[in-house]
Amino acid sequence: MKQYILEQLESAIISLKKEGVIPESVSPRLNLDRTKDKAHGDFSTNLAMMLAKPAQKNPRELAQIICDALPPSEQITKVDIAGPGFINFFVNNAVVAQQLETALQDTHLGFIPPTSKTIVVDYSSPNLAKEMHVGHLRSSIIGDAMVRTLRFADHHVIKQNHVGDWGTQFGMLLAYMEELRQQDQTSEDQELADLEKFYRAAKVRFDESKDFADRARQLVVALQSGDTYCNQLWQEFNQVSLAHCQEVYQSLGVLLQPEDVRGESFYNDMLPKLRDELKEKGLLKQDQGAQCVFLDEFKNKEGDALPIIIEKAGGGFPYAATDLAALSYRARDLQADRIMYVVDMRQSLHFQQIFRLAKLSGLVQEQVQLEHLGFGTMNGQDGKPFKTRSGGTIKLVDLIEEAKARAYTLVKQKNPHHSESELQEIARVVGISSVKYADLSKHRTSDYIFNFEQMLSFEGNTAPYLLYALTRVSNILSKASTQDFSHTAMDMTNEYELELGNKLLQFSECITRVIEKGTPHTLCTYLYELAGLFSRFYEFCPVLNLEDDALRQSRLQLLSLTAKILQQGLDLLGLETLERM
Repeated sequence: MKQYILEQLESAIISLKKEGVIPESVSPRLNLDRTKDKAHGDFSTNLAMMLAKPAQKNPRELAQIICDALPPSEQITKVDIAGPGFINFFVNNAVVAQQLETALQDTHLGFIPPTSKTIVVDYSSPNLAKEMHVGHLRSSIIGDAMVRTLRFADHHVIKQNHVGDWGTQFGMLLAYMEELRQQDQTSEDQELADLEKFYRAAKVRFDESKDFADRARQLVVALQSGDTYCNQLWQEFNQVSLAHCQEVYQSLGVLLQPEDVRGESFYNDMLPKLRDELKEKGLLKQDQGAQCVFLDEFKNKEGDALPIIIEKAGGGFPYAATDLAALSYRARDLQADRIMYVVDMRQSLHFQQIFRLAKLSGLVQEQVQLEHLGFGTMNGQDGKPFKTRSGGTIKLVDLIEEAKARAYTLVKQKNPHHSESELQEIARVVGISSVKYADLSKHRTSDYIFNFEQMLSFEGNTAPYLLYALTRVSNILSKASTQDFSHTAMDMTNEYELELGNKLLQFSECITRVIEKGTPHTLCTYLYELAGLFSRFYEFCPVLNLEDDALRQSRLQLLSLTAKILQQGLDLLGLETLERM
C-alpha cells in the first residue's frame, strides 16, 4: 500500500508539472510515513511543505492542489490536510483485508523480493590461534541474521569467514606443538583441547627460552616459504582450532560451515601480484623502507596523509594488503554486486581507506557496493568490555553454557512438572535465544551492557517474551486445527483487528529496511511491537468461542499470519522456537 500511495503522489506531481504549478526542474524525494495516531489516517506525507517554496505557494494551499491532482482510487477512502500542510491518507479496510489474505498465501508473506544480487557477507572471522571469545559474538550473529534475511529476499549470498590463520604467532604455536609432540602425543592432544591454555603456554616458552624463540622464528620463515613439514603442522593445528569454532557455531545456530572459511592464508600467494599491480598504476610510494599508498582524504592531526602499508620494510605483507586481495577476489572471482563486512566499529578508518583504494586502483569496479557494518562493544555492569572476574576474556563457549544453566533454573521454576529432557531442551533454546536476541535487539553501532537477568525476562523486548507470544498464537491455532478457514474472506472492522492487521502488513517494509541498512534490530523492534499488538487483540477479541462462524474464521486467518510472521522473523534472526514453554 505504501508503494501504491507513492505512485499516486508521483502521478500527481507529473500532472502539476505539466500544468506549470510545480517547476519541471524540481525532483522532490517522496517521503511517506505511517502515522502513530490513526485519527490522522494510515499514511502521511510532508510533500506540500517540501514543494511550497519552489511552487511559490502556501503549504496548505499546495497540499489541497496536490490532493485534487491525485488519481481516483477505491483503495483510499479519504485524503485530508492537517497542520501546516501534511497530507494524510486513510486506507480502505477492505483493501487491508485483501492484502492480508494475499500475504497469508504468499511464501514471502507479502514481501516482494527485489532484483537478485550476488552479495558477499564477511563475518565472525576469529583468530585461529585462540578460542572464540565474547568479542566474536556480535560479528557472528549480526552477520548470520543478515545472511538469513538476504537469502529470504532471494539474493545469492556467499558467506566468507576470514579467519586469522597466518602470521608470526603461528611460528610460536607450531614450535610448542612440535615440542609437545616430541615429548608425548597425548600431552599435545590434551593441551590443544584448551586453545587459550595452549597459547599462553607457548607464549611463556617463547618469552623464557631463547632456543625456543629462535626455533619459532625459523618455523615462521619455513611456513611462509612453503615447507612441507611446517605446512602439515600448521594444517593440523588449524583443523583443531576450526573444530572448536564449528562447535560454537553449531551451539549458536550460526550458518557458517568449514567450506565458508577463506582465511588470511588463502590470499597469501596473491599479495606479490597485488603489490605489483598497485606499483604499475603509480600508487605505491616507499616510506622508511615500506611500500605504502597515501590518500589525501585520510590525514593525521598534523595534516599529513596517513599511510596504507602494502609491504613492510622487512618484506612481509600486513593485513591491509590481505584485505585488498580479499576485496579483489570477491569482486572479480566471486562476481559480487555488494560486499558487506561485519566488523568492530574500531576498524572504521581501516575500511574507509581500503574501500577507497580498492575503487581508485580498479581492484573493485565502481558499481560494486562496499559496506562496513560496524558494531559496538558488549560491556559488563561497570561499562567496560565484558571480562571474567579475574579480568580475563570470557570464552564464548562458557557464555553459552552459563546462559543455558540460568535458563534451566528459570524454566524449572515455571514448569516443575515438565520432564527433565523437555526442561533441558527449553533451557537450551531460551538460553541461547536470549543471548542472541539481547545483542541483535540493540542498534549494532551501540555499545550495550550484558545482563543475564534482563535478557532472560519474560517481560519487555526479550527473546522469552517473543517465544512465549508465538507459543500462545500457535496454541490457539492448534485448538482450531480441524477448522478450514483458508477460503474465508477476512473482515477487518474491529480496531484491534485493524491494528494487528496493519502491523502485519509492515513486515515487508521492515525486511526492506534491514536489507538496505544492515540493521537487524529493526526486525527485533517490529516483532516486539507485533507481539504486543497480538496480546491486545487476544485480550479484547475472542476467537475460538465465537458463535459468528465467519468472524471466527476471519480472526483465525489473522492469527495464522501472525504466527507465520513471528516464526519467520525469529528464524531470520537465527532464533529457534518452541511448541510450548
